[in-house]
Order: sequence, then structure tokens, then C-alpha cells
Amino acid sequence: MDFEIDALHAKQTWTVVDRPLADVPVIGSKWFYVLKMLLDGTIERFKARVVALGYMQEFGIDYHETFAPVTKMSSVRTLLAVAAQQNWPLLQMDVKNAFLHGDLEEVIYMEKPPGYDVGRHNQVCRLHRSLYGLKQASRAWFDKFHNTLQHFGFRESLNDPSLFTRSTSQGIVLLLLYVDDMVITGSDTAGSQRLKRGLQDSFSIKDLGYLSYFLGLVITRTSDGILLNQQKYIQDLLVDHQFEDCKPVSTSMELNLHLRRDSGTRFLDGEQYRSIVGSLIYLFATRPDISYAVQVVSQYMSSPCVDHLATVHRILCYLHGTKDVGIFFPRRDTTTLRAYSDYDFAGCPDTRRSTSGWCVQFGDAYISWRCKKKDKVSKSSTKAEYRAMSKVTSELEWIRRLLHYMGVHCSVPMDLSVDNTSVIRNAVNPVLHDRTKHIEIHVHYVRDLVWDGTLRLHYIRTEDQVVDLLTTSFTTSRHWYLSSKLMLGNRHQFGGGC
Repeated sequence: MDFEIDALHAKQTWTVVDRPLADVPVIGSKWFYVLKMLLDGTIERFKARVVALGYMQEFGIDYHETFAPVTKMSSVRTLLAVAAQQNWPLLQMDVKNAFLHGDLEEVIYMEKPPGYDVGRHNQVCRLHRSLYGLKQASRAWFDKFHNTLQHFGFRESLNDPSLFTRSTSQGIVLLLLYVDDMVITGSDTAGSQRLKRGLQDSFSIKDLGYLSYFLGLVITRTSDGILLNQQKYIQDLLVDHQFEDCKPVSTSMELNLHLRRDSGTRFLDGEQYRSIVGSLIYLFATRPDISYAVQVVSQYMSSPCVDHLATVHRILCYLHGTKDVGIFFPRRDTTTLRAYSDYDFAGCPDTRRSTSGWCVQFGDAYISWRCKKKDKVSKSSTKAEYRAMSKVTSELEWIRRLLHYMGVHCSVPMDLSVDNTSVIRNAVNPVLHDRTKHIEIHVHYVRDLVWDGTLRLHYIRTEDQVVDLLTTSFTTSRHWYLSSKLMLGNRHQFGGGC
């Protein structure tokens, strides 16, 4: 606690003043305690933090704008895939007490933290810095960081405001920010070091060396590329729910299992169910092989049944046997961008809504994927396919612009592979009739990109459609065949040690 108070004083976070008039709001404060862990599960340090009770703030009086951008996981994977492909070094830094660097525009008074006895009894703290807990704290910090990088000659990406870049005579320098954690990479290694020194002069920075652990992702660099997995996260999840000694299974979901809303006896502890499923969702970052199973069980969060819980437990057993499995980004210099799209038509037994799945591949690296049950019933398989194609085409365009900003110019046309010849004919030819009028927007969007040479459609045999893994369950052999096609595996399969 003394370290926290010293840090607050060093940043001149507040001034102790007399309590303002009765009509001026004074928000509360509290202590918040955090246990910081290392990658191996040992304790790094105990941390105490003073937090403002932001829920007591009033809009228009002591806060206005609150939005601050947060990078997408697709951006993280794309950056790492480019770094693997180009063999760029990956550096990691952490900003100490990041929010305390933000400047406040509003006048805010806060009660003194419990146990802080500086000043008289009737005095309060007038804040000068964006203390943790304030509604505008994250925005104030991001604005400060953004302005600092602009001063260094960096510009932000229009596709992801948390990504900054600077082109130099020696190449390019990239920085990706996630709140107070940052990754620095690029072809200009001297420029990366200059950026590090500039940031250390501007903020209280902890240099974490080469990137190895970021946002719960374990990053392992091998001679052949970069492997991302969430082994520590999975182990913690299994321990939290007493599944660390369970018997592993070979697939994430039983073959031909069709859960319904009323599948068996009602499970009373809905909070436990929601806790497990919520934790599983974060594993989508590196584990597309569980996307379909988790998408299915997440439909029953409000009133889970025993059968739903049994499926959740099976996912945990599958993860127990595949803790070290992750997504691999190979070191191969190719700039092709392609996507795969598929659907499970009317697959939900309760609503007959379709489930779509798609993935985007940069070179040999899969950098984006999605599995989602549609919010409306599709009247035909063509409509379901077009909706999925339209979504993945938007993602392709977004990633192409993001890569361009990173200095990677993808060749066009980009390829989209589907296993439905009917939708390919409709997209390539100017045909619209009563059966397709209701999907005109999706059709025209895809067709425009085909006609201008940006997109090229391919037919792929169903047995070769990798994205099937995101739309249904399979036998063990089929499941692992598709997983290997998606570059899923462990470090022993992808080139050994760091």
C-alpha cells in the first residue's frame, strides 16, 4: 500500500484540499488488491491499488467522453503472423500505473483513501490524473499515449486505432497497444530500440524483453515460426473447476449430438455453468477446434440442463488432453490472402436457425475465424451460404487494409472457397429472381468484389472444407484431420524449441 501511495504522489495524482460546497459532488474511493502471477504459476508480487468509485460520477459534471479503443484479437494474430513470416523480433513492454499518466479535463473531488491520514479530517482529494475507476480513465490514458506516439512520428491505423506504425529509411516499426501492454516489432530493429527509449523517457515502463506471454497467450518462437497457445489459461481453468485429473477425450463434442433447450433435468447451478462457458469463450483466441462445441453450449446460459453441463464437461476433458495445442504461424514469405466459408443449414433443433463458420488464411497462417448461429431463420441453403460469404468477405477486406497498413501488400484477387456451386453461379452471373431477392444486399456485395477483381470464388470439395470444423461435430480422425489443416498442434509438431 505504501508503494501505491508513493506512486500516486510521484505522479502528482491529487492535491488535498478543503471539502467543496455541498452541491459539488465528491466521489468515494477504496483499496483493490491484486495477486500478480508469473507464467509458471508462482506469485510475482502482491499489489494494492487505490480505485475511485466511478459509479458515483455524473455525466456532464465530472465526466463526458469515455470511449477508448481496444485492439481485436484478430489484429494480435495478424501482427504475430506477419512477424513470424518476416522473422521480425517481438518486444514487449508494460506501462506502470498507466492510467495515472492521463490528464483530466474535468474537476473531480474524491474522498481520501481509507487509512490515508494526510491533511485535516474534513479535507478531500482533488484529482489531477485519471485514477483507476474513473469513467474517463481509459480514454484519458489512450489520448495521452496516442499524442506521445504522434510526437514520435507514428500514425494510427484506421482499421485498428490501437495499432501504430512509422515508416523509416530502414524499414517499418509497428506498435500494438492493449490498455497498458504493448508489443513492438518491425523490420527496422534500430527504430524499435529508439521507440523503446522514447517511451521509457515519457512513461514509467517495465521492459519485459522478447514477447513470451501476452493477454493470456503463450508465445513460443521456433526456427520455423511462432506457436500461440493458452496452456496456462487452460490449466488454471481445469484447476478452478476440479478437472485437472479428468480422463481426456479425443474430440470436443460427441458425434451427432443435437442438444435441445429441454435436454434432460434442469441444472440448478446456472452460475457455475455460465462461469465455465464464459471462460471457454476466451479460448477462441487460439482454439478454433472448440468453437462449434462452445457455440452450442453457450446457447443455454439462462437455463442449462444436465445434458448441457455434460457437454461442457466433455469440452474440459478434451482440453485436458490438448493443453499444449495451439495455432501455428509458419515462417514462409507469401502474401496470399484467402478465406473459407460454410454453414450448417437449419441445424438448430429448437429454432431451425443455421450456423455459419468461416476462417481467413494469410499465407499458411490462419489469423481469423468465426462460428455463429444466425439470428434469423434462413429459408434456403443458398441464403445461409450467402450470409456467411458476405461476413467473411467483409473480414477479408478489413484484414487486407490492416496488412497494407503493416507494410504488407497482399496480391489480388483474394480467394474465397465454398462447397456450393449454386452460390458461386449467382455471385459470378447477373442473376436475381424471386428466390434470391431477399438476399440481394449480400449477393451484390460479394458480386461487386468479384467483378472488380478483388475477390475470386473457388469450389472446394466438402471433404476438403477446413471450416467444417466450425459448423458441426466429427469422428476423431476427421476432427484431427481438419485441426491439422488449420495449423493446430503443439511445439513438437512445429519445429522444437525457441
